Amino acid sequence: AMDLAYVCEWEKKPKSNHCPSIPLVCAWSCRNLIAFTTDLRNEEEKDLTHMIHIIDTEHPWDVYSVNSGHAEVITCLEWDQSGSRLLSADADGHIKCWSMTDHLANSWENTVGSAVEGDPVVALSWLHNGVKLALHVEKSGASNFGEKFSRVKFSPSLTLFGGKPMEGWIAVTISGLVTVSLLKPNGQVLTSTESLCRLRCRVALADVAFTGGGNIVVATSDGSSTSPVQFYKVCVSVVNEKCKIDTEILPSLFMRCTTDPARKDKYPAITHLKFLARDMSEQVLLCASNQNSSIVECWSLRKEGLPVNNIFQQISPVVVDKQPMILKWRILSATNDLDRVSAVALPKLPISLTNTDLKVANDTKFFPGLGLALAFHDGSVHIVHRLSLQMMAVFYGSSSQRPVDEQTIKRQRTAGPLVYFKAMQLSWTSLALAGIDSHGKLSMLRISPSMGHVLDLNMSLRHLLFLLEYCMVTGYDWWDILLHVQPSMVQNLVEKLHEEYMRQNAALQQVLSTRIVAMKASLCKLSSSTIARVCDYHAKLFLIAISCTLKSLLRPHFLNTPDKSPGDRLTEICSKITDVDIDKVMINLKTEEFVLEMTTLQSLQQLIQWVGDFVLYLLASLPNQGSPVRPGHSFLRDGASLGMFRELMVVIRIWGLLKPSCLPVYTATSDTQDSMSLLFRLLTKLWLCCREENHITEPDDTLIDECCLLPSQLLIPNIDWLPINDGIISKLQNKQLVRLQFGKAPGLVGHTVSSQFDAFVRAPGQPKIDHLRRLHLGAYPTEECKSCTRCGCVTMLKSPNKVTAVKQWEQRWIKNCLCGGLWRRMPLSYS
Repeated sequence: AMDLAYVCEWEKKPKSNHCPSIPLVCAWSCRNLIAFTTDLRNEEEKDLTHMIHIIDTEHPWDVYSVNSGHAEVITCLEWDQSGSRLLSADADGHIKCWSMTDHLANSWENTVGSAVEGDPVVALSWLHNGVKLALHVEKSGASNFGEKFSRVKFSPSLTLFGGKPMEGWIAVTISGLVTVSLLKPNGQVLTSTESLCRLRCRVALADVAFTGGGNIVVATSDGSSTSPVQFYKVCVSVVNEKCKIDTEILPSLFMRCTTDPARKDKYPAITHLKFLARDMSEQVLLCASNQNSSIVECWSLRKEGLPVNNIFQQISPVVVDKQPMILKWRILSATNDLDRVSAVALPKLPISLTNTDLKVANDTKFFPGLGLALAFHDGSVHIVHRLSLQMMAVFYGSSSQRPVDEQTIKRQRTAGPLVYFKAMQLSWTSLALAGIDSHGKLSMLRISPSMGHVLDLNMSLRHLLFLLEYCMVTGYDWWDILLHVQPSMVQNLVEKLHEEYMRQNAALQQVLSTRIVAMKASLCKLSSSTIARVCDYHAKLFLIAISCTLKSLLRPHFLNTPDKSPGDRLTEICSKITDVDIDKVMINLKTEEFVLEMTTLQSLQQLIQWVGDFVLYLLASLPNQGSPVRPGHSFLRDGASLGMFRELMVVIRIWGLLKPSCLPVYTATSDTQDSMSLLFRLLTKLWLCCREENHITEPDDTLIDECCLLPSQLLIPNIDWLPINDGIISKLQNKQLVRLQFGKAPGLVGHTVSSQFDAFVRAPGQPKIDHLRRLHLGAYPTEECKSCTRCGCVTMLKSPNKVTAVKQWEQRWIKNCLCGGLWRRMPLSYS
């Protein structure tokens, strides 16, 4: 049910070494970035530096370590909902907000912060932005995404004028203060601090949750199991440009184990206090422990009718509808005595259970997002159902023993200090678990989609498909799902994903059009039989981006424009007029809409050249269409993409009349040959064969013969395909544990199919290329570059161009790569 995918540890240095901080904290963002803390001990000066480390799960060795500047140990780390900003809080009451510099996953800076001087922070959270999407597992077979994933009515914690959510964070300190910081649009921070209740007391543990009505609920405990767990409602508002906090006491609870006479003094300390989810303030998880063992309880807040005494009933009978109601905490479930719990990780999937009735919860007990993880001091990890706390899966660490005879356990206890997880986080789909152990080592665990139960292959595939669709709709990164995709599943998953996508309405399809292409590309990378299609999908993403950018430059000639933009009219006319002569298609267009400045046209030459080269490459490869291992093969049957190329050829032809130097350059054997006309004629013939998806016909012999002649008429260009990514995912397929070291790229042999790809990849020492600007960088680039964490696409960090049209093109991928992956800065000597 659970197995280790990889472990990454620190290199042991003589003068300074990483030691786990106490407490150790980690956080996992929806972009699959993991942040965690260690203390860096300098042996010579005997001082500690509190470090924050950020890694991308695909390149865990490429760690970005920053001296946090916190004077005391870091107690909390929290990602925001977009996964691009990080909060850190320390035991001196200081809170810092970190954000990416230049949108790079391995470059961070502290921008703003707040402080409650000298008061350690015990709980921290971003304010809720009001966005909540519920997953309906029982409807995973439905055809409409709207049925599977529904938007839940949820109010933001605080709204600006017009209902826009205000950004900020809330923290709870050890002395019972709650502090709220609001980020104003002008960059200023409004901070306010208030006591949770009149009688302030020590808060050893706390957690924050949000209600659908826009309120905040804070749970606190003083650490003793004989004291009540207190709950408070916190309302935040802005009055006269100042932040105002109102608090109200809610019903409290005593842990069941302290009211049970047999266990009254057995578990003296509450060690973990967590709401089951940030937006589920009605359910809370508690763990009480002694030196050797723990007990876990799950509680739920319910509305109950207040019984009315018979005397009052006789005077005035109470109608059931008007019966007075009271909020009361009721225990849902509790475990038996367990080994001592060292860390808890809660699921982030917002699964919609129709109610908290356990029978309903057990109907879907094999779904991954229903389990929470408990780590124990013996090194083991248990996944238990988040409501019933029943065991779903178990992992035995290297130091933990499977249930065996007593002698082995006795021997193990005397062997020395055990290695166990001090902090854990589940991924956003609950298919992976990251743990930081007592040596500061990072372990990545796979969690089976079937939770260790024997499900038929179709059910496991359905789970993976359902979670891929969820990532497609939310925009979350899907790396943790790829951990479970075997090569034999790839074809099936790609086809099923396409089928589900085609069932959605046209508007949603348009919104998700690039995301599904990126998803298919990352899936195809995992199988040797589909690896060539990865190039096709990335080329398609590039084509869609070029088409959108070039069409957006077209402007209507008159201000009183019709409903359709010039780009839409171009698409309509090109699909109606099926003539093979480019000039006859061009006559039907209003050429005055295509007039651009000469500098703009010249600056687009590299993109125009790529379009021309790619069309020539595709047509030249048509006679070899029986070979699906060649990149470009899928384009030969893709009517929509060929139609896009056809439209762009027409636009380029018109622009060539204005500025001939912007046209693609071809090396032809004849001076009199019109290369653009020739390619457009052949492209149109090929497009006519597959313009209708349901009636694809084979190209006729004359077209194939003409394409066979192309190499003798024009020099066929080499296409710069994306390099095979250097990430970890393709090395994890054989389920063997991969051992890594922070700061050192693994010297492992890449994917087994890389030899097939030698023909399409530039050899070391050959000129490198900026894949998005289509500029040559030379064999040893002097410009700083960034590469995509997912597809390996490389582009320059700084723009060499000042033309508006090129800036518009660059804005398309400034925050993310075209495939949706994050950027990371590359060393200058990349090769």
